[in-house]
Amino acid sequence: MDIKQLEVKARKIRRDIIQLIYDAKTGHTGGALSSTDIMTALYYGVMNVDPQKPEMKNRDRFILSKGHSVEPLWCILADQGFIKSDELKTFSQFGTRLIGHPNNKVAGIEMNTGSLGHGLSVASGMALAAKKDQASYRTFVLMGDGEQAEGSVWEGALFAAHYKLDNLVAIVDRNKLQISGLTEDVMGLEPFLDKWQAFGWAVVEVDGNNMEALIKAFAKEHKVEGKPKLIIANTTKGKGVSFIENQPAWHHKVPTEDQYNQAMKELGLVKGGKGHE
Repeated sequence: MDIKQLEVKARKIRRDIIQLIYDAKTGHTGGALSSTDIMTALYYGVMNVDPQKPEMKNRDRFILSKGHSVEPLWCILADQGFIKSDELKTFSQFGTRLIGHPNNKVAGIEMNTGSLGHGLSVASGMALAAKKDQASYRTFVLMGDGEQAEGSVWEGALFAAHYKLDNLVAIVDRNKLQISGLTEDVMGLEPFLDKWQAFGWAVVEVDGNNMEALIKAFAKEHKVEGKPKLIIANTTKGKGVSFIENQPAWHHKVPTEDQYNQAMKELGLVKGGKGHE
């Protein structure tokens, strides 16, 4: 897909997220919307994955370490054909496979996540395995910025740099908000870029809601030999829906009927439920 097509796809995924959360009456709305562009870029513009061969040996690996923001991932897997679209209607319902965090009983999910701070270490192990097997796949892991307060993140950072895992790309959804408020009030991260560089990583900072910037940051030709890469993706929590953007209360919140209708209108739906893309 070109950049315009990716932007259109991200808007569709955002609509699907709002629909998913509204129907289920549960969901992490703010972080799901902030990370949509990142996951859209990865699945439609960067990663080597195949819904017809979800276990193929040389597939790229993706770990959603901030597992509570699973909604865009479920919507993307359904859109690509890893799962049937009708299964989205079961999200967070009794007996479903599509629970509120990634579930590796579902095709396309590498590991169960949601206990914050674990994803980077597992992704580092996958990247090291690829090195030892002389395999060409890359491993991507998406973390939250609130998650950076977990000590295990920094253990994983040391490990990846020590083993020169230049086939590993970590992304931080830097929306500057977490469940209890601003990250800088809860547990300050700055100077954030400097810290990761000091741990031996190649670091790039981009607008995480800018599709072109994301695609450039993920490009293989920007690989730094012998260093894992960290992409600090500066995003807006709740991106795409005006009354949700930068509102801490929307970390986990369900829209009312009026809010649902407004959100769908802002995301490009016209009356009657038909989109104009």
